[in-house]
Amino acid sequence: MRPQFSIVSDGSCDLPEQIVQEKDVGIVHFYVSFGGSTYQKEGVEIRLEDFYQRMVDSPKTYPKTAAPSPEDFYRAFEPRAAQGSDIICICISTKLSSSVQSARIAQQMLADAYPNVRVAVVDSLCATLMQSVFVLEVCRMRDAGLSFDEALARMQALQKTARILFTVGSLDYIQHGGRIGKMTSTVGTLLNIKPLITLQDGEIHSSGIRRGRRKSLEGIVELLISYLRKEDCTPGDCNIIIGYGHDRAEALGLQSLTHERLVQAFGAAAGEIPICQIGATIGVHAGPTAIGYGVVRRSDRL
Repeated sequence: MRPQFSIVSDGSCDLPEQIVQEKDVGIVHFYVSFGGSTYQKEGVEIRLEDFYQRMVDSPKTYPKTAAPSPEDFYRAFEPRAAQGSDIICICISTKLSSSVQSARIAQQMLADAYPNVRVAVVDSLCATLMQSVFVLEVCRMRDAGLSFDEALARMQALQKTARILFTVGSLDYIQHGGRIGKMTSTVGTLLNIKPLITLQDGEIHSSGIRRGRRKSLEGIVELLISYLRKEDCTPGDCNIIIGYGHDRAEALGLQSLTHERLVQAFGAAAGEIPICQIGATIGVHAGPTAIGYGVVRRSDRL
């Protein structure tokens, strides 16, 4: 059966290329620059492994990102429109980037050439891991045969359930981005304080602190369990993904710890929780030591 619509997302969704291909998702990449005027497409012209290695090797060099252009989005829309497919385009929160504005300009450009094709540009209120699971749930709707309008309506309900729950090893990048003051960053470093952070409704919220890396990892597991209980759901009712910056081995350790704690708390885990690398779009703000979860309710379990 032919899908009722196509899916495009900006590169903030950070889905691995294998999943992108399997799910037939069009990706419009962000750009990244290390202290100069030359920007490269993340994941295409600069590999994520190289991006993070440069951050590790040069900790006082703070990279920047730039949103995709309207032309970038148009190039992703046009071949799908040429096949007569309506398009749902999922973008990073407008509170974090101008990507949505570029996509809406491309939407207007496309309307002239393909007046019968509908394009919905959706502010996901998400980013990175949270956007990953959000996109995967839209894929689930498409593959289940939901119509364009049905999927859009259900996406609104999903947005309320989406979270990123994460921690970072250093406050430097968050301080550099203006999210906290320099004094707070310095004190946090001296005391080995690690923040627990939640991204909800497109905004960053403090969810506590822990002393040391191990306790901060246990802290985000506690945040995940608290979220599931507050939502009155089990791990199987949600799409959960683990994301990391530089250290994949640490992510594998968190995967094992998460499985153990979910079984203790709920009697069952959510199967094997997938792991993906956090992209440059959020990596420039969180740094190479960011690690955590993206979680959203399954679209068929609302």
